[in-house]
Amino acid sequence: MASPDHGAYVARSDGHAASRASATADATRAASLDAGSISARLDRLPATRSIWKLVVLLSLGFFFELYDLLYSGYVAPGLVKSGLLSATTHGLFGSTGVASFIAALFSGLFVGTLACGFLADRFGRRAVFTYSLLWYTAANVVMAFQETATGLNIWRFVAGIGIGVELVTIGTYISELVPKQIRGRAFACEQAVGFTAVPVVAFLSFLLVPRTLLGLDGWRWVVLIGAHGALFVWWIRRALPESPRWLAQQGRLTEAGRVMSALEAKVRSEYGRELPPPAPPVPVAPRGGFRDMWVPPYRSRALMMTIFNIFQTVGFYGFANWVPTLLIKQGITITTSLMYSSVIALAAPLGPIIGLFIGDRFERKTVIVSMAGVNVVCGLWFSQASGAVLLVSLGVCLTLAGNIISYSYHAYQTELFPTSIRARAVGFVYSWSRFSAIFTAFLIAWVLKHFGTTGVFVFIAGAMFIVMLAIGLLGPRTKGIELEKISR
Repeated sequence: MASPDHGAYVARSDGHAASRASATADATRAASLDAGSISARLDRLPATRSIWKLVVLLSLGFFFELYDLLYSGYVAPGLVKSGLLSATTHGLFGSTGVASFIAALFSGLFVGTLACGFLADRFGRRAVFTYSLLWYTAANVVMAFQETATGLNIWRFVAGIGIGVELVTIGTYISELVPKQIRGRAFACEQAVGFTAVPVVAFLSFLLVPRTLLGLDGWRWVVLIGAHGALFVWWIRRALPESPRWLAQQGRLTEAGRVMSALEAKVRSEYGRELPPPAPPVPVAPRGGFRDMWVPPYRSRALMMTIFNIFQTVGFYGFANWVPTLLIKQGITITTSLMYSSVIALAAPLGPIIGLFIGDRFERKTVIVSMAGVNVVCGLWFSQASGAVLLVSLGVCLTLAGNIISYSYHAYQTELFPTSIRARAVGFVYSWSRFSAIFTAFLIAWVLKHFGTTGVFVFIAGAMFIVMLAIGLLGPRTKGIELEKISR
């Protein structure tokens, strides 16, 4: 039989335990509100020069990333000419064709976004932004000196891992550094700066791929020129603060407050008057894990964006990575094909530039659905065209539509998940576009071989129709809403 003293001791212990639990809960709520106040302070900032400077710096990182991501299609004729790869594959999944080179990149992107997307949630946006860029730059330098298809594919895979991590990190970083009223335009700016890499790589390919300089094939020079991004990364890094939202969510409130105070001081001096008061703070979710992505409302969003990413890749990379090859299949020579591709590539940054004017005026989901429809119409028309002016004009329309979709969904998918799992969740849903692209390269090569350009664009049109259904029917509205409110 228990003594009265024992009963009193148990009661006191239970009381202390309950008290400790209550204190812990109060501390968690307080930290959640403190993190929410950091977000509220950031969202009320006017979009002055200092805010846009941060966006432009991150956009420069995106420029080098897109250069490395998109040169595949432009150097492909040179790889075929040098005898390293063949234009078509021997069997559906042959490893010595252009398709295997493209698939190696997207295999690396799949690993980088799926398995490594959590790194930015764990170690911070700033550090992962820096080291992933250095990773893929080094891999590309090694790849430029390979002499076999196997060597090319291995090092393209390694580079893809770093590019995949960088893709997730930059989008997450931008969404957390800018106030809510310019999120759409910030992503448009990122993509406008980034996509200037397309005409650059296209023009360099036009000049260099058909030639040999200093004993090196032209395609190798195109790859090595892109590696100069490493020279800029430390300069960019020094000017970028860590995401105050991420610091606050990690419980590092003093650091978050210091970053916010410095940013507020710069904005205030540029604004010329006192800043508007912040809105009441919205509680911020504590640290999260993979399973937090599968509770409402994030589960349906994750599934929607997974479906979207699987099929949008077919439309975007199905055209972007195959422009020169598709034109050659239309009976155009390698040199003329690269010239046409260079002209079409000039339109790449124009889509996001348009976004600087419409990025925060229309719902992201509406823009995505509309441009997917344009992609379907222009793609089917392109497959039947033959004149130079019409081919280039339709190529420009396809490029504009694809790049407007690109800046819109990069903003959209970062808005759908909370800070605690943002990089991890974006990495997961985005990885399926990389997984899709692995097989898309082989499928398009097979369709092109058996059904020509018409078959390729019918395949692309079907994929874009699924994109329209997924986003149009399931996507929530996000324009001008605080990240924390979208996440509730």
